Amino acid sequence: MKFNRVIVWFRNDLRVKDNVTLNKALQSGKEVLPIFCFDPRMFDKTELGNPKTGFHRAKFLIESITDLRENLRDLGADLIILQGKPEEEIIQLAEKYEVQAIYFSKEVTAEERNVDNSLEASAWAKGIVTESFWQSTLYHKDDLPFPVNQLPEVFTQFRRSVEKMSEIREEYPTPISIPYPGTDVIFSSGEIPNLSQFGLERQNSANNSALGFKGGERAGLRRVQSYFWEKDLLRNYKQTRNGLIGTEFSSRFSAWLALGCISPRTIYYEVKRYEKERKKNDSTYWLIFELIWRDYFRFISKKHGSKIFQIAGIKNQMDSWSRNQNEFKLWCEGKTGVPFVDANMRELNQTGFMSNRGRQNVASFLVNDLGIDWTWGAMYFESMLVDYDVCSNWGNWMYVAGVGNDPRENRYFNILRQGKNYDKNGDYVRFWIPELAAIGGFDIHQPNELSTIELKDLKIELGKTYPHPMVEMEKWV
Repeated sequence: MKFNRVIVWFRNDLRVKDNVTLNKALQSGKEVLPIFCFDPRMFDKTELGNPKTGFHRAKFLIESITDLRENLRDLGADLIILQGKPEEEIIQLAEKYEVQAIYFSKEVTAEERNVDNSLEASAWAKGIVTESFWQSTLYHKDDLPFPVNQLPEVFTQFRRSVEKMSEIREEYPTPISIPYPGTDVIFSSGEIPNLSQFGLERQNSANNSALGFKGGERAGLRRVQSYFWEKDLLRNYKQTRNGLIGTEFSSRFSAWLALGCISPRTIYYEVKRYEKERKKNDSTYWLIFELIWRDYFRFISKKHGSKIFQIAGIKNQMDSWSRNQNEFKLWCEGKTGVPFVDANMRELNQTGFMSNRGRQNVASFLVNDLGIDWTWGAMYFESMLVDYDVCSNWGNWMYVAGVGNDPRENRYFNILRQGKNYDKNGDYVRFWIPELAAIGGFDIHQPNELSTIELKDLKIELGKTYPHPMVEMEKWV
């Protein structure tokens, strides 16, 4: 053993299964102190006035922290809860308990790296060792067939290279026990805060199409078990993944992946087991394909740094973006008068979730039809999404805005055609926009095409019951 006591600072790795940092600490420390620090900066307001971590994500986070604490207690340890700036609070705790080393997971984006640098500098000044470990991706950074600064700018090139030349590492085992100082040393591990402490009021989420799952490692692993084995939904994933209604059309692993409640390797090896025991097909490959996309955005974020947050993106392409606050507000509230866009935005606001198909459509509408600053959309998603992942979110928004990794110059979505392809009978729109529910079939996607008399018979008045469209919808016909 190198150290008497080692702190494991949990961040976006809220699990005990396949946790590199925890395993490394157990190898080198006689005693291990698991810590989570609620950083108040996570709950600051964005420049748009929304909390960076909104209600849905904060609720999922608190559930995940609670679950992690229970899992650690089952292993003979506990999770010490701190509140404040990690670079200050963790150093103070390390001094208090005579800790020799602090271990944590590597992050890649600016805010997180600034915290890391400050913590490392403060620890060094106190004679405390720090070590960080890469564990957020399916493929390890050190196993790529090229240095990150030479990462291909086109996803397909990246995917083909790693699939051909890189191996996926084995999972780390779940610890049997964790050596933790007794209550005579640490007599209080602190209370997990509630939502009201962050100024987030409890919301009444819609039930039917909501995420429907709790935060935490155990809930994430149950979802994997249910989706793969009990309901056998992986078999048809590629065919169903563009669905809109319910909780079973896609895996919905993204929220647990975002907080590290489950690791991408755990999902990968479960897919491989499924392929061996049940069936190998396009659907099983497609789920791994999605994990590789997630990897790609993280490596791109590491390569390009703060450019992913800048309006010119990684292409350094300056466009003339609108910053019309009234139009943006209508988009946020699902009041654009374009039912397919509004239904998706209302689902996001009420549940914290939106399908991948929906995300592409509402982003395209904001960027290409309204011409509004894409970074505003990315910031709004940051606040609202339960599965917010900084690299995937900003990478996808750059992609749609044409300033990211995309060989195509213009990613424009014909909203009516998308509605026809994915909500032909209007059931999704009907669910989220009840004021239009009386309109039958696909007509619900374009109520402006109905006559005033037809709408009156249905007790609908455009401009009052439901807004007039903000754009000319005829261009999509």
